[in-house]
Amino acid sequence: MNKGLEKFYELVEAFESLPTIGKKSALRLAYHIVMNDNYCGIKIAHSIENALKNITKCSRCGSMSEHEICEFCLDESRDNTKLCIVQSAKDIFVIEDSNQFDGKYFVIEELDQEVIDALNKFVVDNEVSNVLFAITPSIANDAFILFIEDKLKNHQIRFTKIAQGVPTGVSLENVDILSLSKAIQSKVEI
Repeated sequence: MNKGLEKFYELVEAFESLPTIGKKSALRLAYHIVMNDNYCGIKIAHSIENALKNITKCSRCGSMSEHEICEFCLDESRDNTKLCIVQSAKDIFVIEDSNQFDGKYFVIEELDQEVIDALNKFVVDNEVSNVLFAITPSIANDAFILFIEDKLKNHQIRFTKIAQGVPTGVSLENVDILSLSKAIQSKVEI
């Protein structure tokens, strides 16, 4: 680290700590903000501060929201009987971009009794009859699906999962929209 540039290298390290940002990209971003576009840096800092202050988890489904209840849960045009279970709130945005799902969402990042109780309440409150698992295909996630099915066995629910188009081990955020659309259209009974 060059003497006198500690603040610059702190910025580089901050960018580098983000997912998918390597050393070279972090260096380019930091240089651009410091040397070419100070306003961009201030705008990014302000946006980050606002997002950290105002974005939280929806109290019903676990999605991202600026309010206690998210836009998906409040949207009366969505089909309450359809539920898509995802493992990350960011996956909801990928699915929404596909325009292939018109139901509600439920985020399960960790399996614990509180989440299972919330899921059961969500299923009952919305009279859910169809559950689509939109999660990355893997052996561990197949066990995850079986566990959730078992916890919801007392309800009359048809279970499906996304099919072809999503390769095993690839995160939904890294799947192109066409492949995701085909996977949702070709969902399979489980």
